[in-house]
Amino acid sequence: MIVANKGKIKTMAENLSESGAGRSLWKDARMRFIQNKAATISLFILLSIVLFSFIGPYFAVWSYEQIDWNAMGSAARVGMPSIESGHYFGTDDLGRDLYSRVIQGTQISLMVGVLGATVAVIVGTLYGATSGYLGGKTDQIMMRIVDILMSIPYMFVLILLLVVFGRSIGMLFIGIGLLSWLDMSRIVRGQTLNLKNKEFIEAARVTGVSDFKIITRHIVPNLLGIVAVYATLLVPGIILAESFISFLGLGVQEPSTSWGALIKEGAGTISYDTEWQLLFPLAFFVVSLFCFYFIGDGLRAVSYTHLTLPTILLV
Repeated sequence: MIVANKGKIKTMAENLSESGAGRSLWKDARMRFIQNKAATISLFILLSIVLFSFIGPYFAVWSYEQIDWNAMGSAARVGMPSIESGHYFGTDDLGRDLYSRVIQGTQISLMVGVLGATVAVIVGTLYGATSGYLGGKTDQIMMRIVDILMSIPYMFVLILLLVVFGRSIGMLFIGIGLLSWLDMSRIVRGQTLNLKNKEFIEAARVTGVSDFKIITRHIVPNLLGIVAVYATLLVPGIILAESFISFLGLGVQEPSTSWGALIKEGAGTISYDTEWQLLFPLAFFVVSLFCFYFIGDGLRAVSYTHLTLPTILLV
């Protein structure tokens, strides 16, 4: 079996050489990602949003907590978007500059979403890959633990953590991340069950590779495609969860804000002809959501192509 695989590897290497593929795998992966126009444009837009959150404050006339007393209580008449007044995105009902608040909301929402998704991906991937690879009673016990945790109301546990350990941004994204890994572990376990009996895994076992190295060097790399896609969908989901917690008063505290909190405020006042209070934060949220999706799709295509050959070579 190993001899046959070596023959396949040699044939693949010769084909790559004949096709002019003298470039590195990373360069090839980068070229494939660039060729995906939707992913490239989405990455550019997302980076622009991140850049806006860092350099935007330098162009702000008002701080996110400063009140324009002339616009307070009369946002529909005085608090409209205006360059002259310095309220580029208008004001909220309390007369606070929406431009500065959208900037801060972008920073907080992206921070909570990305860090929370990172925690969920790391825990869920390692847990699911270990469970699926070991199998047997170990797999059953580990999955029953997941079932028990999934049966507990998600928001109840998150609220309990925030009440017991304190209301802070750090505890918020840690709590969300530690509770968001359950679905990830199930997805990874299912994919691991399909991979564990492949020829390159059997060859690794025969050559004496430890279970830990098989999981980390063979199983997990082959799962990066689906993990990347699911991670990009986790970010907006975590942002929504953070928004709900902030609405209950346990998340982002005033005068700080987030996209979700701004959308909630804007939706509550849209009937007073202050539609800009909803449109600006909603536009940032929706555009970011689609950007994460298209970037994940591009990473999936790149990861599949990029990881197929290295995995075979490890045999």
